[in-house]
Amino acid sequence: MITIVIVSYNTRDILRNCLEALYRGSGGIDMEVFVVDNDSRDDSAQMVRETFPQVRLIANNANLGFAAANNQAFRQAKGRYIVLLNPDAYVGPSSISNAVAFMDSNPGCGLCGGKIISPEGRLEPSARRFPSPLSKLLTLSGLSAKHPGSPILNRHEFGGFAHDHPLEVDWVPGTFTIVRKKMLDEIGAFDERFFIYYEETDLCLRAKQAGWSIWFIPDAEVMHIGGACSKTRKDKTYDEGASQVLSFRMRSEWLYYRKNHGIILLLASAGVELGWHALRYLKNLIPSPGADAKKAAASATISQIMRSLKDTKLGTLSPQTPW
Repeated sequence: MITIVIVSYNTRDILRNCLEALYRGSGGIDMEVFVVDNDSRDDSAQMVRETFPQVRLIANNANLGFAAANNQAFRQAKGRYIVLLNPDAYVGPSSISNAVAFMDSNPGCGLCGGKIISPEGRLEPSARRFPSPLSKLLTLSGLSAKHPGSPILNRHEFGGFAHDHPLEVDWVPGTFTIVRKKMLDEIGAFDERFFIYYEETDLCLRAKQAGWSIWFIPDAEVMHIGGACSKTRKDKTYDEGASQVLSFRMRSEWLYYRKNHGIILLLASAGVELGWHALRYLKNLIPSPGADAKKAAASATISQIMRSLKDTKLGTLSPQTPW
């Protein structure tokens, strides 16, 4: 049996499409499907009860976050593999069976991720190296985006990799991930200090430290809308890609660095981001079209960086849930 886990937050219609695609593309695989609903206000849980009675629904009365919600299903999972699937990700035909076949053939692989395609058919980064202050600088400066095929300037996304063959990587996004249950039993599930973001990066790091390998595979493809759950938070500021809540990303990033690399790399990563936006602010002191808006945006981001460092006590404390 394979266990599928989908964490939902205010994505009723998208979730319905996700489940329909999942059952169409399952290829007759024996699977149990969990939907963990984090106190949605759009009747997502009711939709699952009425439309998909075969789904094992866990309906929370509070938003516990992505890591904790997944862990609820992990504790009940009976499958030898657990597939994490975002509600805004639609699996292609044979994606699950291909992922299972790869795991069966590679017993040292603890976790692997598939190829992620946007609704427009664009390839999204699906194979990644662990984050670093240098990769952050290359991203903020735009050098990675300007040179996506460069193995140096876009190193953190394996620049130049055509995503056409399996590749051992550092970590893969949690959009569509197959996890070996044996590995979870050995190293533990998601760290619930991460409300959202960086929990999969942390899990992959712990897996590699325990001797498991992490892989990208091209023949397990999903179409991903991106940020569907996060975008329901109308009270928050988003990153430039409009897919991550900025303050939540920062909090999780500082927690990740402090936990795994210590205060020096935390301050280095935060310093790169602070320095970059400080330069943006200074540059836009010179009057020009749009300068005031850019200056205000830089100032607001600097404030969020400082606030997130304070909220997490320099990465040592996870703020009270829900964030």
